[in-house]
Amino acid sequence: MSILPIVTYNDPVLREKTKPVEDLNEEIQDFVEDMFETMYNSDGVGLAAPQVGVSKRIFVIDSDGMLEEEDEKPGPIAFINPVIVEKKGKMIPLDEGCLSIPEVTDKVIRPEVVVVKFLDENFEERVEEFSGWTARVIQHEYDHLEGILFIDYLSAFRKRMHKADLEEIDTGKRETRYPIKPRG
Repeated sequence: MSILPIVTYNDPVLREKTKPVEDLNEEIQDFVEDMFETMYNSDGVGLAAPQVGVSKRIFVIDSDGMLEEEDEKPGPIAFINPVIVEKKGKMIPLDEGCLSIPEVTDKVIRPEVVVVKFLDENFEERVEEFSGWTARVIQHEYDHLEGILFIDYLSAFRKRMHKADLEEIDTGKRETRYPIKPRG
């Protein structure tokens, strides 16, 4: 397993709609393992393939650390070729951040529940309902597969508030505790 560098928000791969995984093989399983290792190394709770420069419909999550003690903990899950079947529940505003936009957070409004159809890391088809933080992480990572970043949900005013941070990331001056690969 290896830790992969994370591309920053201005990399074109993050704006592409990803391609479905067609060959379910050991190479994909190894890639999923690398994604988990990269996510944990970065202290992330989710990571999508485009964030490591790969335009494939894959993301991994482990939201257990964000959940309350009494909450059911789904553990680490790989999502291959996911489809959000349904979004429901109240719209909840919460702060989000992104490993591709280090140290930038802002409020994003998302539904509290999602139903997702996907293949897991063993290529078994699953349809599951997720709520709370886990649903939020899934929606955030799913957006990456569609070429959407959390900052796309912000108003022009809120985006201007982060301009200096984004310029620091653009120029490679933003220091992180994990390997990043700024564009250019």
